Amino acid sequence: MKIVEVRSVVLQYDLPEELGYSQQYYTKRTAHLVEVITDEGISGWGECFGPGNIAMANKGIVEKVIQPLILGDDPLDRDVIWHKVYNLMRDHGQKGMPLQALSGVDIALWDIAGKVMNQPIHKLIGGAHRTEVSAYGYGMMLKRESVEDHVARFTDEASAIIDAGFNAVKMKVGLGAASDVKLCEAVAQGVANGNGEAKFMVDANHCYTTSDAFYVGRALEEMGAYWFEEPVAPEDHAGYKELRAGLKVNISGGEAEFNRWGWRAILENRGLDIAQPEVCALGGISEYLRVLALCHAHFTPVINHVWGSAVAVATNLQLLAAMPALPGGLHPWEPMLEFDTTDNRFRDQLLAEPLDIQGQVKRNNGKVLVPTAPGIGVTPDEAFIAEYEIDG
Repeated sequence: MKIVEVRSVVLQYDLPEELGYSQQYYTKRTAHLVEVITDEGISGWGECFGPGNIAMANKGIVEKVIQPLILGDDPLDRDVIWHKVYNLMRDHGQKGMPLQALSGVDIALWDIAGKVMNQPIHKLIGGAHRTEVSAYGYGMMLKRESVEDHVARFTDEASAIIDAGFNAVKMKVGLGAASDVKLCEAVAQGVANGNGEAKFMVDANHCYTTSDAFYVGRALEEMGAYWFEEPVAPEDHAGYKELRAGLKVNISGGEAEFNRWGWRAILENRGLDIAQPEVCALGGISEYLRVLALCHAHFTPVINHVWGSAVAVATNLQLLAAMPALPGGLHPWEPMLEFDTTDNRFRDQLLAEPLDIQGQVKRNNGKVLVPTAPGIGVTPDEAFIAEYEIDG
């Protein structure tokens, strides 16, 4: 079997309303899919992390840099391919967009391997530690409105997410430390209105100085927040270490870190209570498994960062199924599936047979079943892709 083509597809549409987080507002939804095609008619799908123009730039890396390197290779030699591509790109970037592009290709190679062996990816990794995964709903995005309007909307939205069946919610912050505390109070109240047992988490997208992060973090301790995500810049290892030592709330992060070498540094720094690797960015499934092993070697539990289309969601369900409990026991700590509750056609309508995450959550006490079909377990609808593909 040989690779004959690497197809890079960027999908995009206009959102029904503008959304924002601490770094920007945006009006379009983007997904970057990769299909690796073989001479035996078997193809695999993957996804590259990165929105908008980042996706278009990564499309060029996939097509113009990675594709020529792997044409004619055996797709089952995925680890050989990973290291060949990484080694030839490392002089031009060991992090960021080259790794995002490689991630989509690597996931597609794992999808092919599953289809060749007629097994889901979690079987290739070593089996399923769980057949269903709890999902948490994230929303509460920033808009161009007053703090007071944010507060009212966040309270209602948090309650709605709990009412939809999710057992935990995650919110965005980024209006400034004092205003953000008000937003967190609103979400804590909304969660209490819906289900007093539910957790809530706060995602800063690295918008704070260390002192502001302490200000918000101390307030979160009083509210009982479960984790405080990316409170400071991903490069600020000292800041993470100070926050973890000085706050009771769990400190989480890592979605902006890449490959095993980057992850080794942040794990050795001991600045995270919860690691959040992004498989569509850090180097794909091959590298994710090495990062997961590093996290567990440092006794750091993992809750994957999940953003993108149904391909990303399905891939993460496979990985969460195969993740060993850390630590083990009769009632072990369990990972969760991150689920963006905002408008996303590429998650809800992309597949020939939709995952129906929202429906599963509502019907199954907040749980989502792990796909058992070969590979990542899902198949994109080509007609849907043709409708939303944009030219680079």
